[in-house]
Amino acid sequence: MPVCRECQDEVEELFAVRVDGRKQRLCEDCADRAREAAEIAEQSESVIQDMMGFKGRR
Repeated sequence: MPVCRECQDEVEELFAVRVDGRKQRLCEDCADRAREAAEIAEQSESVIQDMMGFKGRR
């Protein structure tokens, strides 16, 4: 049985997810949490850039 790198539980299937630019194989629950965290980080970065008047590309 494969083991999730995040929660260390044995699961039937692992999903490949990019976390901080690196691909990790996580269980479904941990993969969902990682995706949500990445979305929140991206949105907060966008808000900060807008607030600071950043006009560059990202």
